[in-house]
Amino acid sequence: MHVPLSDAKARLTDLVRQAEAGEEVVLTRHGKPAARIVPMAPVPTGAARKLLVERLQRSAVRNLHLGPEAARSQDFLYGDDGLPG
Repeated sequence: MHVPLSDAKARLTDLVRQAEAGEEVVLTRHGKPAARIVPMAPVPTGAARKLLVERLQRSAVRNLHLGPEAARSQDFLYGDDGLPG
């Protein structure tokens, strides 16, 4: 729905309700889109964030691929005497 800014001033409460219900409300100035009224995204609660972090941690552990030990990862660069080979 496109609404001229001059009309929106008197209908702001109604336009916000329509946006909250899922309708896209575009405010126009001189016939050109100027702004959009959209509903706010829900803010997760502390408990929801905690669950998300725990789920991500479990996923990271499942997808962990252990490689060579850092202390040994460059051994192929050195000879038996410990010097670059």
